[in-house]
Amino acid sequence: MVKRKIEEIVAEFAEPVVANHYFELVDVEFIKEGTNWYLRIYIDKPGGITIDDCQIISEEISDILDKKDPIEQSYFLEVSSPGLDRPLKKESDFERFKGELVEVKVFKPIDGRKIFEGNLLGLIDNKIIIKINDTNMEFERDQVALVRRVIKF
Repeated sequence: MVKRKIEEIVAEFAEPVVANHYFELVDVEFIKEGTNWYLRIYIDKPGGITIDDCQIISEEISDILDKKDPIEQSYFLEVSSPGLDRPLKKESDFERFKGELVEVKVFKPIDGRKIFEGNLLGLIDNKIIIKINDTNMEFERDQVALVRRVIKF
C-alpha cells in the first residue's frame, strides 16, 4: 500500500481515539529509516503530553491496527508528542500559533535563500504569511517544504 494512503487510513481511525481522550492528533507518518518502517503518531494537549498519555493511545491504536491490519510489512508503532518545534501543517496550527516566531523552508530559493524566519501572521488564501522586521512575506503553500515554530531560550 502507498505510504500516503497508509497515513490517511491510520489518521482516520486514530482521530476519534485521540479525541476521546481530549487530545489533538497532530500528525501521522509512515516512514522508512534504514531497514525499518515506523508508524509515528503525534499527539498533543494543552500543558503537554505525558508518557502515560502516549502509552494509553499506543495500546488503543495498536488494538485497532491488529484488527484492521492496514499495513502489510512489519513496522514499529511510536506515539509521542510533536515537540516544542513541531511542524505546522493544519489550518488550526496556523491559527493557534499566530504571532509566534516561525521558520519557513521553501523548496526553491527566493532571492538566494531557502530559509526565512519571522512572526506568523497566518494562513490566508493558501498562503503562509510571516512578518520579517517590518515587511510581510507571503509563501504559496505548495512552495513550502516546512513551517515550524522557533524556540529560543
